[in-house]
Amino acid sequence: MIGTVLVARPGNAGDVLLAGPAVRAVAAGAREVVLLAGPQGRAAAELLPGVSRVVEWRTPWIDANPPPMTGPHALRLLRTVQEVAPELALILTSFRQSPLPLALLLRLAGTPKTAAICADHPGSLLDVCRVVDEELDVPEAERMLGLAGAAGFELPPGDRGALAVRRPLPEVGHLTGPPGYVVVHPGVSAQARAWPAESWTRAVHDLVRAGWRVVVTGGSGERALTARVAGARRSGLSGRPAVPEGWEGRAPASGLVEETRLLRGAVQETCSMPGPERGGGPVWESVTDLGGRTTFAELAAVLAGASVVVVANTGPAHLAAAVGTPVVSLFAPVVPAARWAPYGVPSAVLGDQNAACRGSRARVCPTAGHPCLSSVPSTDVVEAVNRLAFTKEAVR
Repeated sequence: MIGTVLVARPGNAGDVLLAGPAVRAVAAGAREVVLLAGPQGRAAAELLPGVSRVVEWRTPWIDANPPPMTGPHALRLLRTVQEVAPELALILTSFRQSPLPLALLLRLAGTPKTAAICADHPGSLLDVCRVVDEELDVPEAERMLGLAGAAGFELPPGDRGALAVRRPLPEVGHLTGPPGYVVVHPGVSAQARAWPAESWTRAVHDLVRAGWRVVVTGGSGERALTARVAGARRSGLSGRPAVPEGWEGRAPASGLVEETRLLRGAVQETCSMPGPERGGGPVWESVTDLGGRTTFAELAAVLAGASVVVVANTGPAHLAAAVGTPVVSLFAPVVPAARWAPYGVPSAVLGDQNAACRGSRARVCPTAGHPCLSSVPSTDVVEAVNRLAFTKEAVR
């Protein structure tokens, strides 16, 4: 067994969560796993099983708001890595991210062995250089797990490679009420991935009309957005709810649900499931606004108690997958859904995956009107929620 391994995964929370299976594979063959993350990914890193400790450094070539690449900034990383003194470093990246700048800095810090996926000639910067066919859209979690395998690490017996977080999670019943609600998370880290705010507002209204309790979540910088979205029931929206015939006020009594992106070996099942909470016990508001009111670990617990999470392509989509909750994914095709859609849980991907922005990696929508997502009606969201509500019980 090797001693200390440094696993580097710069990026946001979702990037780090998708690295979870690779981290657990390394942890099965190492005495200590130190995870190098950026400030946006640190909270997620601290929730990953198998991580012994987390160190932080902002990566100028990956961070969405990059710091200047200066000598003092580089020296901070070199000193951190020298203190860790890893025997091996795995540099985890997504497609079209180069590992070579970080590999160079790790070499300067004295790291004796490095491994990464890289299409460019690495010279002496990498000891394990894994080349993959980037024309094939492999899920990011599997892509990173493949690098761990190339470096000699495999998942332990019984680990199926799902996303996961440390347990137990905090108690959040005082915030959400009993389990069985729908979480709506309207915020995103990049504007190009956003569903319009008025669409979120309509979806909350229609979910409540369909009988669901709704919990709206968001970060501290998204309070205005969550307040607007959670205020749907107070804003005087009118009209018939966007609910398929026979589903108003309840989840369907039974039915077959298409479960997408299940792990290998998972079974598609039919089950009966009660509808949204009714009667008895404390009375909870039909819509609860938790914008800015949870830590990352508390957010994980909120998502774990949900029947379904409705979210765009952003970190909480992967956090929902890590706690085993089905996801309605409002997915802008600026990156491939085959790589970045919620992994290992039942999901419904909504949005025009052939829109003009496809594959652009744009952070700001390049197409007037944002048609890839603005074209999605709340009807589709409510229908998908009702279908996926079966599956959380079915796959336990």
